[in-house]
Amino acid sequence: MIRVVLPAHLRSLARVDGEVRLEVRGPATQRAVLDALEDLYPVLRGTLRDPLTGRRRALVRFYAVRQDLSHEPPDAPLPEEVATGAEPLLIVGAIAGG
Repeated sequence: MIRVVLPAHLRSLARVDGEVRLEVRGPATQRAVLDALEDLYPVLRGTLRDPLTGRRRALVRFYAVRQDLSHEPPDAPLPEEVATGAEPLLIVGAIAGG
């Protein structure tokens, strides 16, 4: 079971409270987690990654175990702590502006 923490606006959009728990088939990777998340909450499709290219949206970041995983390849294994459910994968909306 993988735990995912979404930013408040995406929790509202998906109508969930707190963290989301997902069953992921195969290895625990960013792609597998996002696939499972979008399967469970279709309203989130296109909010975290481009639906055509599958690339992470520019203002979305992924963190786990005090590491920024945003620039890791989508099929790279997530940290063991995330894969076992001991720690959540944090999805964070970046702040931009001037």
